[in-house]
Amino acid sequence: MKLPGLLIVVLALTTSLFAQDPADETAARAKMQKVADGLNYQKGEITLRGGLAKIHVPEEFRYLDGKDAATVLSKIWGNPPGSTPLGMLLPAKISPASPEAWAVIITYDEDGYVKDDEAAKMDYSKLLKEMKEGTREASKERVKAGYGSIELVGWATPPRYDQATHKMYWAKELKFDGGDENTLNYNIRMLGRRGVLVLNAVASVGQLKEIEEATPAVLAMVDFQEGHRYTDFNASTDKVATYGIAALVAGGLATKAGLFKGLLVALLAAKKLVIVGVVAVGAWLKKVFSRKTG
Repeated sequence: MKLPGLLIVVLALTTSLFAQDPADETAARAKMQKVADGLNYQKGEITLRGGLAKIHVPEEFRYLDGKDAATVLSKIWGNPPGSTPLGMLLPAKISPASPEAWAVIITYDEDGYVKDDEAAKMDYSKLLKEMKEGTREASKERVKAGYGSIELVGWATPPRYDQATHKMYWAKELKFDGGDENTLNYNIRMLGRRGVLVLNAVASVGQLKEIEEATPAVLAMVDFQEGHRYTDFNASTDKVATYGIAALVAGGLATKAGLFKGLLVALLAAKKLVIVGVVAVGAWLKKVFSRKTG
């Protein structure tokens, strides 16, 4: 079973994570900035996956390809190596090494055509209740493994689906044990012919207004190309996804075998943190926790 890139979240730098000697903090920041300065920032028209989609990057944003995005995630934000995203969008005036940094991580889940017929009748309050229960179960596993607890506080922005553009977005507020500030998980999903473009804005809850103000621009700059659009679906030849809109909100493949039954969230102590929500496989979990304890 594959690990879907559906719940990538990055936390803003907090003072508690930098409660160290000022000289050490200065050296660490300088090292991160040196890595950031060596990245290949791009603007203009960007083609994703050989024509699957295109991004038109305006002046107020910068784009990093998958390799450089992975460098930010691991070498600047201190996450363990993982699958390489398609790319990353960042504000042009903020360095990824800055405590104020935020970004939009772009991935693609080629699971088939996701039917949207349930979008208008979804009970998102009920779904949120189930998601909270699933997060509590995941939190118990985290605590057993020696990590701090996690709580899904609620919607920061309730789910909204645009029937005309087949784009959906919502935001969740997460609370981590010992954290100075709650974490924002702002999600954008763009439905296509054979899968879903996944855009996750990663920031702190305090940056919600900034992210919401940037969302229309992000939605406008990214789209599928002809032949890959939702309206290009061919029922006689194309695969239909085994999940629907509810699964996109709850965590994609995590709902296939029962909502959040297999959801485990691994949080590693780092300068910036990525939380990956997956249908867990034992070997992957063992690998992540072994890296932490080792």
